[in-house]
Amino acid sequence: MPALDAPEERLRKFKYWGKDASVRRQQRVAASLELRKAKKDEQSLKRRNIGPLSSDVASEVPATRVRGVSLTLDEIIKGVNSLDPTLCFLATQAARKMLSQERNPPLKVMVEAGLIPRLVELLKPPVPPHLQFEAAWALTNIASGTSEQTRAVVEGGAIPPLTELLSSPHATVCEQAVWALGNIAGDGPEFRDLVISGGAIPHLLALLSSAIPITFLRNVTWTLSNLCRNKNPYPSQAAVRQVLPALTHLLCHHDSEVLSDTCWALSYLTDGHNERIGQVVDTGVLPRLVELMAGSELSVLSPALRTVGNIVTGTDQQTQKALDAGMRPALPQLLRHPKSSVQKEATWALSNVAAGPPHHIQQLIASDILPALVALLKSAEFKVQKEAVWTVANFTTGASVEQLFQLVHAGVLGPLMDLLTVPDVRIVVIILDVVACVLQAAEKVREKASLCLLLEELGGVDRIEALQLHENRQISRSALSIIEKHFSEVRDRDRHVETGAGDRPAAQGHLEPIAAPRGFGGARCACVRRCEEPGAVTVSPSLKEEEEAISFSLWSPECSCVRIFTENPPSAWNLQDQNWYRVAVGKATGSCHPQLPGPGNAIPPSEPRRLRFE
Repeated sequence: MPALDAPEERLRKFKYWGKDASVRRQQRVAASLELRKAKKDEQSLKRRNIGPLSSDVASEVPATRVRGVSLTLDEIIKGVNSLDPTLCFLATQAARKMLSQERNPPLKVMVEAGLIPRLVELLKPPVPPHLQFEAAWALTNIASGTSEQTRAVVEGGAIPPLTELLSSPHATVCEQAVWALGNIAGDGPEFRDLVISGGAIPHLLALLSSAIPITFLRNVTWTLSNLCRNKNPYPSQAAVRQVLPALTHLLCHHDSEVLSDTCWALSYLTDGHNERIGQVVDTGVLPRLVELMAGSELSVLSPALRTVGNIVTGTDQQTQKALDAGMRPALPQLLRHPKSSVQKEATWALSNVAAGPPHHIQQLIASDILPALVALLKSAEFKVQKEAVWTVANFTTGASVEQLFQLVHAGVLGPLMDLLTVPDVRIVVIILDVVACVLQAAEKVREKASLCLLLEELGGVDRIEALQLHENRQISRSALSIIEKHFSEVRDRDRHVETGAGDRPAAQGHLEPIAAPRGFGGARCACVRRCEEPGAVTVSPSLKEEEEAISFSLWSPECSCVRIFTENPPSAWNLQDQNWYRVAVGKATGSCHPQLPGPGNAIPPSEPRRLRFE
């Protein structure tokens, strides 16, 4: 069957069958940054070294030098600047220990004391390795602080000597330099690019090819991931080409920390344009990423899923490669994951696939994804439900009529109708757009009557009617459009049956003119159709110029329709004689205020679809 028609504005936000390939599947702009960017508790931007002195460096220090010495800040400043190597070492070590406190390390105090230039000098030969190590450790911890503190380290000239230390024959000195550079690169794209331009990448890659301890390898991998992090601007293409082969190799490692940081690095590199996604896809890592995303280790699963999710924001061909690599059978399992963060990430990835052409949607259906999606719509946390709503909305963009009805038969309409009561305006608008699209499809295949009945049974019509009174004009207009286009005849017929109006003389249901509201002179401008009992309805129209709307106050549990007309309407209004506005009135007496367009605004047709991924 042919794909459903979808308004242009909506489709411009997503790729869909038949759309120009150059603009397909552009990035779903993230309004929720927690899903689109790595959190600090998922992968640290910076790390402080608070561990004990490394054994190989300690063994090189005479015993007389490592005895506990308590120094004041003034003594530390004097000692670090001393020409006495023993005193200089003790003072630098004392500074490092102060900076390694787990709580409230005095980073600012050390920066303001002017220690950074001297610590940078202590990185350079012929300073002995045990003193280089202490100075590098102190600078590592200062660089783990605020951006201003990191900048102080950079402006103190630390990057060149730290890069040189990557070639140190002393493993612990070298590792500490890796750590310090990782902290500097993690601060942002400016310092990341300074580290790259300083020639750090070749040294880091050389370390990967050597036999280094697992803790050292973890630090190198983490630093490489920080060199891939951040955009505006992205890392240079040359840097990416240097790093990608190493990341592909590290993706086959067995250590979970190495795998986690490698996957985060790949997620950063795929968080961009299709060309950048293509660079990663072309390395052949997709099968391994899908394997890791289906694993049980959350620290690895999350960044692997993020990377695959980024890849399916690319072209149709890139998405197909992810599906072929095993993404389809993995998704239902991830949608049922006990962690809501995984459910949300998986639903986001699913929504990007669902925004594709019909053959991608069919592959999702064949993977039995719909029951899991409906379950999330029914009972997941709201942050997950939002992603599920986007998935359904994207589904309707490119699905054929047959596929769309498979979605309906899976049971999505029930939970969608329940979500019409949530306070999130955007989600309500999206659901109304979905309802309009489904009704449009039903009308094409002459199934509208049965679908209307289903929506009525689900309580959807009552909820949509109530939304005509919503304070948000986009919601009220969308609801009004749905009711007028698809339900007005049915609801009017039902009410005639309930009240017996169809068997009464016309005089029992006449229109009685009401006095004109302020601003309309003496023109008759508003009438209300009476309910069954004469005098049961009181209408008090008034013009709210500041809101550019008319507010009708109704005090009747029975009346349901208001009709507006004018004998000589002002030119600013564009109201036709036959415009009817349905008003949902509760069972108890009270008032309700339908928001109608104000002067200068004709009542519009249904809003064009403007869905975009959140």
